[in-house]
Amino acid sequence: MNKRTLPVALIQEKNHGDADANLSVIAERVADAARQGARLVLLQELHNGCYFCQHESVAEFDLAEPIPGPSTERLGALARQHGVVLVSSLFERRAAGLYHNTAVVFEKDGSIAGKYRKMHIPDDPGFYEKFYFTPGDLGFAPIDTSVGRLGVLVCWDQWYPEAARLMALAGAELLLYPTAIGWDPSDGQAEKNRQRDAWVLSHRGHAVANGLPVLSCNRVGHEPSPLAAEGPVGAGGIDFWGNSHVLGPQGEFIAEAGTAPSVLMAEVDLQRSEHVRRIWPFLRDRRIDAYEGLLRRYID
Repeated sequence: MNKRTLPVALIQEKNHGDADANLSVIAERVADAARQGARLVLLQELHNGCYFCQHESVAEFDLAEPIPGPSTERLGALARQHGVVLVSSLFERRAAGLYHNTAVVFEKDGSIAGKYRKMHIPDDPGFYEKFYFTPGDLGFAPIDTSVGRLGVLVCWDQWYPEAARLMALAGAELLLYPTAIGWDPSDGQAEKNRQRDAWVLSHRGHAVANGLPVLSCNRVGHEPSPLAAEGPVGAGGIDFWGNSHVLGPQGEFIAEAGTAPSVLMAEVDLQRSEHVRRIWPFLRDRRIDAYEGLLRRYID
């Protein structure tokens, strides 16, 4: 069986202050990735600025943009300049009082190939996303591009096997996760290790269960909380742990980053999923006649 390889790049970065500064750095990183041969580039969640969801403030809605809008124009031009498919993550203003956490995929000619609105929205200390984001309404629909059919999901979606499965059932060839996840600095090292390991294991599980490559791009660096002066849980800010990675369809590591800003390069064999699904035909053996309970919140 012949290989069908795809050079990919994950741009793991820290916040540089505002959208203009961050997009300027992204432009440099995409250029670097393209020079190294990348044809698909994945950015981290909400890459235009800080992770503002550490608190609840109506002023933060000023950061949101329409799609298409200024950032999509800039990112589209970047994709066109370097001839890459680019997966971005933006704070979308759909209408007054209606906002989404939205991944936008750009074709190599700079056009918008499609978008995905984050479906699962967390509300935890330091991650107050329900205040800002309306749950997505575009469903779990892969986006067709010149490098393949992309199953794009966003951060909190990574904990839900249903989301990965539905993307796989709709023909996704890769699963991609722009992500912003990190530690509370007050957590002990053992707890930090457990959280990071659980995060990686969730992605490895999606790869194995669906026989698909998985790309997860996380941000890095300490971001202080605006709540620090008030002293509630989570006021110490977040240490984003990086560890972006590329997995094969059996959950194997193809590439993994550390905790510093980096351009993580990898070669993904898209044909390998065909081989893996022949020896582990999980989709064939699904008992779709017995899964009615999955549509209930809890079976009691």
